Amino acid sequence: MEFRPFTVELRTRFRGLTSRSGVLIRGSGPDGESHWGEYSPFSDYDAERASRWWRAAMEAATGGWPDPVRADVAVNSIVPQVAPEQARAYATAGGATTAKVKVAGGADLAEDIARIEAVADALGPLGALRIDVNGGWDVDDAIRAIDELERAARGGGLPGLEYVEQPCDTVDDLARLRRSIDTPIAADEAIRVPGTADAVLAADAADVIILKAQPLGGVRRCLEIAEQVHPRPIVVASALESSVGLAAGVALACALPVEPLACGLGTGELLATDTVTETWLPVHGRLGPRTLEVAA
Repeated sequence: MEFRPFTVELRTRFRGLTSRSGVLIRGSGPDGESHWGEYSPFSDYDAERASRWWRAAMEAATGGWPDPVRADVAVNSIVPQVAPEQARAYATAGGATTAKVKVAGGADLAEDIARIEAVADALGPLGALRIDVNGGWDVDDAIRAIDELERAARGGGLPGLEYVEQPCDTVDDLARLRRSIDTPIAADEAIRVPGTADAVLAADAADVIILKAQPLGGVRRCLEIAEQVHPRPIVVASALESSVGLAAGVALACALPVEPLACGLGTGELLATDTVTETWLPVHGRLGPRTLEVAA
């Protein structure tokens, strides 16, 4: 096997990061062809969580993905915590008609509202808008903020928020919030951190399930979770990898038995540099498997 360290730069600060680092791993599969995997856990991950990234990287490097059942999937754009005019450009990147907007990362709620209004206007009435909180609110704050952001989305011409992703940190708080509001709730960290959907399912704490191939241990592990959470809708998302790591998410989204909602796989738009010669970007709002040329 070949191991190649890398660092890629981001176009804008995202979740406090300005770059991503890791190791590319080249191996071979049963077909005799070379395959690349990416090992790029975040620096705050403990050994157990990092080991899941390793399993995912080795699965990719040895050609262990299942065959796709669809040619491509719809993707959402990613809107960082930027000014409204910048948010408009991010919202429609790659031809997306669904946007995921980051909120509550220390910004004033008024700034979040302005960003949501700009994105809703950019998408138009046929678009869809979802927000990602990364566990930043308690239940009472979430109730108040979601009400304000729902109104902002409607004011921009949309019917409201498609869902709110991980509004609270704990599963218990997610469940309590879900009983208090009408906006659907998606679980990300509540599944990604423990590596299982068991607690979310036991508490009936989410309407939508977010699956990230590398943090959860690979494509086949995510397919097991998808079977467990059925019939809840699934969104496959990136963990801000380079294009090599992104391939695992695309493989998962295209292998799911039931087509996912628009997936968070358009993160190539956030990369200023990449591990491949041509960054993997959505076309007409969709992304499907392709051959990647790893940069020398």
